[in-house]
Parts: sequence; C-alpha cells; structure tokens
Amino acid sequence: MIRATLKSLLARKLRLILSGLAVVLGVMFVSGAFVLTDTLGRTFDAIFADAYEGIDVNVAAKPKIAMSEFEGEQSAPPFSATTVDTVKAVPGVAEATGVVAADGARLIGSNGKAVASFGPPQLGENWTGESDVVRLREGREPRADDEIVINKGLATAGKVKLGQRVGVLTPLEPKREFTIVGIFGYSGNRDSIGGSNEIMFTTPMAQRLMLGEPGTFNSVSVKAAGGVSDESLRDAVASAVGDGFVVKTGEQLSTEAAEGFKEALSFFNRILLGFAAVALLVGTFLILNTFSIIVAQRTRELALMRAIGANRRQMIGSVVLEAVAVGLIASVLGLAAGIGIGALLAWAFGNLAGGLTLAGLGVPASAVIGAFAVGLVITVVAALLPALRASRIPPIAAMQDVATPDRPLTRITVAGGLVTAVGAALLVLGLGGNAGDNTLVTILGGVLFAFIGVALLTPLISKPVVSLLGAIFAWSVPGKLGRLNSGRNPRRTAITAAALMVGIALVTGVTVILDSAKSSISGLAQDTIKADLVIAGVQSGPRPPTFDPAVLQKAAAIPGVQLVDGEYGDMAVVGGERTWVDASSDDAARRQIFGMRPTAGDIDRLGPGQLLLSADTAEARNLSVGSTVPVQLARGEPTTYTVTGIYESSQFTGGVLLPVEAVRDFAIPQPTQGYIQLAPGARVADVQPQVEALLADSPEVSVADRDAFIEQQASQVDGLLTMIQILLALAIVIAVLGIVNTLALSVLERTRELGLLRAIGLRRAQTMRMITVEAVVISVFGALLGVVVGAGLGAAVVEALKDEGITDLILPWSQMGVFLGLAAIVGVVAAVLPAIRAARINVLGAIAHD
Repeated sequence: MIRATLKSLLARKLRLILSGLAVVLGVMFVSGAFVLTDTLGRTFDAIFADAYEGIDVNVAAKPKIAMSEFEGEQSAPPFSATTVDTVKAVPGVAEATGVVAADGARLIGSNGKAVASFGPPQLGENWTGESDVVRLREGREPRADDEIVINKGLATAGKVKLGQRVGVLTPLEPKREFTIVGIFGYSGNRDSIGGSNEIMFTTPMAQRLMLGEPGTFNSVSVKAAGGVSDESLRDAVASAVGDGFVVKTGEQLSTEAAEGFKEALSFFNRILLGFAAVALLVGTFLILNTFSIIVAQRTRELALMRAIGANRRQMIGSVVLEAVAVGLIASVLGLAAGIGIGALLAWAFGNLAGGLTLAGLGVPASAVIGAFAVGLVITVVAALLPALRASRIPPIAAMQDVATPDRPLTRITVAGGLVTAVGAALLVLGLGGNAGDNTLVTILGGVLFAFIGVALLTPLISKPVVSLLGAIFAWSVPGKLGRLNSGRNPRRTAITAAALMVGIALVTGVTVILDSAKSSISGLAQDTIKADLVIAGVQSGPRPPTFDPAVLQKAAAIPGVQLVDGEYGDMAVVGGERTWVDASSDDAARRQIFGMRPTAGDIDRLGPGQLLLSADTAEARNLSVGSTVPVQLARGEPTTYTVTGIYESSQFTGGVLLPVEAVRDFAIPQPTQGYIQLAPGARVADVQPQVEALLADSPEVSVADRDAFIEQQASQVDGLLTMIQILLALAIVIAVLGIVNTLALSVLERTRELGLLRAIGLRRAQTMRMITVEAVVISVFGALLGVVVGAGLGAAVVEALKDEGITDLILPWSQMGVFLGLAAIVGVVAAVLPAIRAARINVLGAIAHD
C-alpha cells in the first residue's frame, strides 16, 4: 500500500508542487520570523555586552516615572556630585566617574537637517576620557564649552568633519553652535554601538544641556579594585548610597537592556506570525481543494484497491501519507526560504538602524520545530476530510464509469451557519469591550470563525452568484461553457474562491477601518482646531521634535497674529496612576483655539498648583472642582495640585492640563506643537513666511496651514495601510496558486470531455477562452465575497469604536472596484497554463482516455 501511494505521488508531480507552494510560503513566514528575532537578539546581546564592557558597577537614581519600551526613553533623574564622592569612598572602589548621558542630542548635518535616528538613541554625554571601548580616531578631547567630539557613525551620517562648526539641538535649550574637535570610534573598529549617535561635551556643558542642573550627574561608573567581585562591590555601594538609587553590575545592565529590546522585538515577531497564520489559513483551503479533486479523480483507482483487499484504514493512510510527504517537502523548502527571508529582514533592519553590525546568521530550534510542526499539521489536517471521503468509496465503483455526484449541501450549510454565529458572538464580545484582558484574542478568534463560517456557507450561494457573473460572458459558446463549468461543482468553486476571499476580505476590512479613522480624525480636527497655522514636526524616534519657546513670543508679535498657543506634553503619575499630561503656554488662547467648553469651574487661567481635567477623566477618578491630587513629574518632587476647572472631553485636549510653570519639571521642557490664530483680515500667505524665518534654528519642525497639517498627520495612516497590504499580498498570491491548481486538476479530470468538445468543432482558441472564463468567474466570485465580508467586518469594528472618536464609516468603493478588476486579471493570469494545456490535448487520445 505504501509503495502504491508513493508511485501515485510521483506520478503527479505538478499537483504536488502547486499544493506544496502554499505551505512553503506560510512556513517561510513562520521560520523567517524566528530567524529574524534570533539574529537580532544575539546582535543586541553583543552590543549591550560591549556597551557595558568597561563598567563593573553602575549607580543611577531611581526614575520618578517608569516608562515602557513603547512610551519613550527611560530618563534617570540627576543627582549632586556628592553622590560620586560617596561612591568613591566605598572600600573596594578603584575608580568612580560621574557620567552625564541622556537621549535627545541631535546634530544638524551638512544639509541643514537634523540627523534622524529610527530607534537607536541620540545621546548627549560628558567626555570622560578614552577607555578600552572608546578611542579617539581624529582630533582631541573637548576643552572649551563650544567644543564637542562625536562618534564616527554620526560623522558619516551627518557628512561632517573635524574642525567643522555645527549646530546641536538638545532637550533643554534651543540650537547651539559647536566646533567638532574630535571623532571617536569603538573597540573592534566599530563606528557606533548599536547604531547610536553620540555627542560628547565638556562636563559643565553636558550638565547644562542634558540635565538642566550644574554640578549634577545621572549615573556613576564604578571600577572594582583587584580581588573585589562585582557582586560584592554592588552590594557595598548600594548600602552606601541608600534606597533612592539603583545599583547594578555591568552584566546586569547588559542583560536587562538586551531583554528589554527582545521584548519590544517580540511584538514585531507576533505581527509576522499573524501574517503567517493568514497565509496558512489560505493555504489550508488550497490543500483541501487539491486533495478533494485528487480523490475524485482517483475514484476508480481507489475502488480497485478496495476490491483487492485494502481496508478503510489503509485508504485513509494512503491519502494521509501523501499529505505527510507534501508537508515534509514543503516544510524543508519553507524553512530554507524562511532562513533567507529572515537574513534579508535582519540586513534591512541593520541598515535602517545606521549600519548595525549583525551577529552571524543562526537557525534556532524554534524555527526548525515551527516549520515542520506547522507544515505537517496544516497539510495533514487539510487532507483529513478528503481521506475520509476516499475511505468511503465502494469497491463496486471500480466496475463502472463513475462520476462523483454532488452531495446535498444541508450539513455544510448548517455547520457554516453555526460557525458564523460563533464568530459573530466573539466579535460582539470583543468589540464591545466585554472580553477583559482577552479582547485581542477574542476579536481574532471571531474573525477566524467568521471566515471559516462564510467559507462553509459559500457553496450555498456559489451556483446562483457564479451563474450571474458568468452571464457577462454568455454571448459566445466558450463563454457559456466556461460559465457552466464554473458552477458545475459548487463545493470546489466555493473552496477555491474562499482562499481568495480571505486575503481580499482582510485588505478590505483594514482599509475600511483605517480610512474611517483617517476621515473621522481629519473631520474632528477641522471642526475642533481653530488655528490658521500649526508648528509641528514628524516624529521619527522615541522623542518628538521640539522648538525654542521664544518662537511663540516672537510669533505673537507678528502683525496679523491674534492668538498663539504652545503645547507641551509628558508622562506623569497623577493620583497614583500613570497618565499623559499636557501644558499650554497660554491657557486662554488654548481654550479659543480648541473650542474648549467648561462644565464646571474656570478653565481660562491656570496658576501654580492648579490643574484642569476633562469630564471623562474627572468622572473616572471621582474628582471635582476643589479636589486635590498629587502629581509626580519626570523631574522634581511630588506636588499637590487643586482642580480648578473641568472641560468637555475631546480627542485633542487631553485628560489632564497643568500650568505652564510645571513644564520645567517635564522630561522635555520645550513645546512640541504650536498653534497660531490670525486676526480677521490677516492672510496666511503673509504670516507663514515670517513664522518660517523664526524656525530657522529648529530644522525638525515646520509651519503649515491647518489643512496641510491635518493632511500630514492623516497621511501616516496611508503608510501603515500600504505596509499591511504588502504583507497580505502573500495570501492573495497563495489564492492565485489555488485557482491555477484547481483549473489544472480540473483540465486533467475533464480530459475526455475536452477531447469530445474538440472533436465536435471547438477550436483551440475557443478552448482557451472557455478555461479563461471559468477562471475569471471563480476569481471575481472570490473577490466579490472578499469585499462584502471585509466591508462588513470593517463596518462592525468602526461601529464598536464610535466611543473612541471614529464616527465616520468610509467604504473604499474605488479600491473595492479595483480589487474586482484585479481579480479578473488574476483569473486571466491563473488560466494561462491550464488553458494552454487544455488546448494542446490530443483529440483522439483524449476521447480514448479512461
């Protein structure tokens, strides 16, 4: 039985290749995701080990606000130089160096723009001398306050050189000019560590620009004396400095930094695995259809096996063995492709991060296990139903010309209705916010069940819909035949179309959601923001672009300007809960520009020690006018504020507003956005160039009119949508393979029928047109299902997000039309090989074909 199965397998190489490709592509995503995360993980293990190589023990003050990887850089508060002296006095300390190191120092390159960083920090530090890790390659150390040294990677990125006068932006002060007096590199001939850009000042200037307080540091680097272990020195130093500090060994810092990065990387890994799941779901339809057709074509062969003694278990084993063989081959090829894709993505990440030196490519056990587990399981599960069908073939079928009759659709329709109902229930539960911590899993489960349910219901509607679509081509004999062929087997047509439906439904659903969000936000911004000009920049790293607060005062003095408001923001702990807080340079201007309406108290003016709350925030925290609440900012000590006003909630006004005096304790005490309202009769074209001139020293931001600003913010959604569409294109490619596979096997199944048609006068061109019509009808049917299901799912999500501000439902009619048009093209492309094969059939041989 095994020999017979293997011979049958080798006799049908083409169908195995086509069905196996679906598994290959899905496995490629799975193994590629694991290879990528393993390579980058080991890369950053090495990077952080090098970064802390010269540190035995590190001392830093406890952060006042805990920040996650996705919220920005964690900033350690400064402490006085006496702490450095305390550490030096600890027995076992050979050397203790006060260090200033904070993110946010941006060099202005030769092109007049700030050198961007897409992830790695942009550190401003004090020069503490050369070490085993840091070595000057050109020039000397900084001696004057207007001198800096930079790492070679930053010099290359900014296209600057030794002796050049450059501008530097820092979190606490506006642009300042410095002379580059030195360029340094790192051990191992590296130009940067992990793609970081580093600018080193004299210690007093670093304290002023990066910490805002003279005579302070934010960490102490400690070297142990001979014979003293890092762990024992750590404990001794911790005892000396007290509970207000975090003391760790260099090895601990390296491990924790690497783990933090891996946690952030795992999010990206889950995204890739999600797209792999979609590809494998589509591939399941393809494999199921392939094995169903194979079983139908081998009815007589399988019946003969039953007649000569094969039992039902052996019949099931025969089909499952074929599936295992396909799964094994596809898993091997998918793993190889995944290794290549993982290496390519790691290389792209390294270049995006500024020429990151990657660790050697490795294939973790998770990639291998995942590849074979997924490839085998998906293929075998998809083949189980056809295997059961094969076991039910009676031996008598070997003695007659058997045509596989259509079975009733009652069972599959009932099953489809039940599964769809389960999917709808899960979606309602998840989108309604009733799933607790399992909201995402519930929604994804609902989408999965919905897709499977619709796929099970598809045979019920395939015949009438396909007949209707085929009517477009019914003006010719080949068109009529293609229409009839596409509807002759509803199950087969439905499964083939369902594969395409999944990909297009996901693309359509995501498009509906993002377009609706974009329209809602744009509309709300148009209605809410009353400013004529907006100062802002595009954030490309963990810190937003900022500008000099003096720009606001100068802009207010421009003729024709009526109101100016600068916006500040930071993470804080308010009443024991972490939350985002805002501050405004002019509270009265903010109220008018954003149309803020009071619900209680006074919201026009905020003095020291006072704050405003949105109505939603006040209700959630059970606060009212006159309530007091403690607030801890990134700097300074906890301060008690009094609620003096409550305003109507809005997407653009935040939940907690502090007075401008609080900004000095923000991590970034510079405005991130500015709003300018013109006096009646003033022209934007007259005022905008004058504001642009004020921003000459702030190259990260620009000024635009309100419409351009809103469009710029909304356009970020388009980039996200494009990325998702590219990744989901893989599912559509697999669906196209499914159409090719179905048609190829269908042509083989109908060899005798095609020979008879040719014998009675159907020409080669007409035969090819008939196959093409069949393919186009099936693909357009799948696309039509996809846009309907996707639009429905997208509309459901938008409805559930009404309370979050997504009030507009936008159906992308033009894109849905494009999808249908592309589906027709896909059908034509998918039909090429099967149509050529059908046209080349030998008429006499086909008539005699059994």
